[in-house]
Amino acid sequence: MASIEKALPVYRNLFGYQLISGPFDDPIQRVSVCFLGREIAGDITIELVAPLGEDSPIHRTLTKGGNSAYHACYEVPDLDEALAHLAANGCVIVSKPVPAVAFGNRRIAWLYTPTRQLIEAVEK
Repeated sequence: MASIEKALPVYRNLFGYQLISGPFDDPIQRVSVCFLGREIAGDITIELVAPLGEDSPIHRTLTKGGNSAYHACYEVPDLDEALAHLAANGCVIVSKPVPAVAFGNRRIAWLYTPTRQLIEAVEK
């Protein structure tokens, strides 16, 4: 099983990322997540995700060797409006909005773009 604790030193030593929040266990998503960042203006935030058990949606991906960048996350002002726009433009909603522990119980949803890229939308 994947381990956030094992990944943290890699991101710190190779790229200078530090833990900025988490880890959080999310029983709805069945994952543990944390966020890494650097003190560089405009830099990206990295979310590390580990399964909480074999029934986690990402467990299968990780057991197939999927230990890499997996999805992009976009913060949107209105999740329902964003989902309607994305669906109208060919995205497939794979997980309807649910609260996410790591985002302070703000709602998230998962979609596939027409090019089969997995994206996460989180309500601002």
